[in-house]
Amino acid sequence: MRNTPPAEYVLVPEKAEVEFLAECLRRSGADGDTARTTSQLLTNCDLRSIRSHVINRAPGYCRDLKEGRLNPDPTVRQVEDAAAAVAFDGDGGLGYVPMVRATEAAIAKATNGGGIGLGVARRIGHYGAAGHYTRMCADRGCIGFSVQSGRGQAAAPGAGAEVPPEDRPSVAFTGAPAMSFAMPGPNGDHVVLDMVAHALSEYRGEEFADLPGRVPGAFFKSVGLVATAALVGCGLPGRMLPEAESTASQWERAALGGTVVAIDPAAVGVSREAFAAETALYAQRIREGYQPLPGFDEVLMPGEKEARSEALYRREGIRFGEREQEAAREMSEYLDVPVPWRA
Repeated sequence: MRNTPPAEYVLVPEKAEVEFLAECLRRSGADGDTARTTSQLLTNCDLRSIRSHVINRAPGYCRDLKEGRLNPDPTVRQVEDAAAAVAFDGDGGLGYVPMVRATEAAIAKATNGGGIGLGVARRIGHYGAAGHYTRMCADRGCIGFSVQSGRGQAAAPGAGAEVPPEDRPSVAFTGAPAMSFAMPGPNGDHVVLDMVAHALSEYRGEEFADLPGRVPGAFFKSVGLVATAALVGCGLPGRMLPEAESTASQWERAALGGTVVAIDPAAVGVSREAFAAETALYAQRIREGYQPLPGFDEVLMPGEKEARSEALYRREGIRFGEREQEAAREMSEYLDVPVPWRA
């Protein structure tokens, strides 16, 4: 499994990784807010051993900032404020700061009597793992949903009237948008589904084209999930707006959007404490009432393995496998910043 903790590793303290990443981002031109927020959220994924969205993402961010594909000093601002919704403009920069602000605003809308809050961010780059934002909701007692996508994940590259029908792909891999749901539990024991919106994202090319006949249910549900995610995570934030089009032309890595929804159970007469207790009871019944799948030792709820890693890594240090070490060495050489572990 992609996010299985590495068998061989070096230990890196949380603070050391945050400082290393922040310095690398600053030397790439990032403003202070972008450097601080992005470095902490990337480190949070390393703490949770979400190895698809950890430090290995940072070399690409640094190069995109340094080489002009992302705005290194964006002016992030709120551009819409409705009764239950808010929109932020990321001005062509990385997506972490705009989405944190959109999430904070959505939670405030939900918990200040509205019951539900919608936050979107437009004109942004990658926002990392969707679970960052849903766990923020769960930490405040709210159900959280978040998705990020780009227009390119709504259709096959090169599709259109200008492409002859016989030259169009018969089956196209339609992308893997980030998507997460989080259900608040007591004492931070949340149920967190943090995934890509595509059950078959590991397949490509001929392998992928063969899937409709072999697993039609999973295949067509995956295509539907991606289409929905593309429209909610990219269309709803406003990818079609003129300013978004111009930003995508100037900052090519900032053609994405992001959406988050916070739901306060109290708005429908269910206290946050009661909902959290129900989450815990449901998890208990699953753990005690089912046998582990073949090859596994125990029954775990979504997010439970990651929470265990976080507790362990905060005590002992983050386990950097070869992939994480290589990413750190690449940035160290590129930006002349010492690696965050002892030689």
